[in-house]
Amino acid sequence: MYAGSCSPSTPAPVGERRVSLASLLGRGQKQRPAGWLASSTSYLLHCSMAQGMIEVERKFVPGPDTEERLQELGGILEHRIAFRDSYYDTPELNLMRADHWLRQREGSGWEFKCPGTGGVSGPHTEYVEVTDEPAIVAQLCEVLGAELLGAGGVAAVLGPLGLQEVASFVTKRSAWKLVLPGTEEEEPVLKVDLDTADFGYAVGEVEAVVQTEAEVPAALEKIHSLSSMLGVPAQEKAPAKLIVYLQRFRPQDYQRLLQVNSSRAKKP
Repeated sequence: MYAGSCSPSTPAPVGERRVSLASLLGRGQKQRPAGWLASSTSYLLHCSMAQGMIEVERKFVPGPDTEERLQELGGILEHRIAFRDSYYDTPELNLMRADHWLRQREGSGWEFKCPGTGGVSGPHTEYVEVTDEPAIVAQLCEVLGAELLGAGGVAAVLGPLGLQEVASFVTKRSAWKLVLPGTEEEEPVLKVDLDTADFGYAVGEVEAVVQTEAEVPAALEKIHSLSSMLGVPAQEKAPAKLIVYLQRFRPQDYQRLLQVNSSRAKKP
C-alpha cells in the first residue's frame, strides 16, 4: 500500500498529509492549483500505526522584534540550530513540475513530498510526505516512469534516475514554545520556529498540534490570535524558502514552475 496511507492496520512507513485549511473550514475557496505556491495556513496530518496527530501551522514574515515579543508573551526558547536542506530534481524539473519535491535535510535524512488523495471533502491541496527510503525510491521510479530499481537508498538511485542537486542552503532556526496568555495550562502548547536562510530570506511558522480534525478550527483560531499579537497582518502569506531561492538564483526554473502553475489554474 502507498506509504502515506493512514490505515492503522497497514505496516507502512510513516507518512504525512498537508491540506489547506480553507476547505476544512468551508470557505468555498477555489482549489489551489499547485502546492509550491504555498498558502499561509495549512495543516499537516502525521500518521503512524500507533497514533496520529494533526499539526496546524501558519507561515509569516518575522520582524526585527519578533523574538522580543515572544519573550514578552511568555515564550520559552527551546533551542537554536542550523541545518542544510538540499533539493534534487532532473535538469527538466520533472519532479517539481509534477508537484513532487525531493529533499535531503542534514541530520534528518530524505523526504519526498507528493500530492495525496484526501480525507477532507471539497477543494483542497494535499500532500503526503514520505520519509522511508525504499518507499521514496519506489515513488521516484513511478513519477519518473523508470523501472523499479533494486534495493538501496535514495542516494544510490540519484544517478540512474538523472537526479541532481538544484538547490542547497543553510537555515538558522530558533525554536520557541508558549501557551497563549489567558488560556488554561492544559491548552495545547503553540510552537514558533523562526528561520533565516543563508541567502537572506527569513520566514516564521506558528504551529499547534491536535488529535482530531474537529479540533483544527480552534487551533487555527489560537494561531491567528498569536500571529496578531506578533504583529502579523491577517492576510499575509509567506512563500517557502525553496521558492524564494529559485526565484533569486534560478530564475529560469522559477519561471518554468510559474508557467506550470498558470496552466493548472486554467483547468476547470
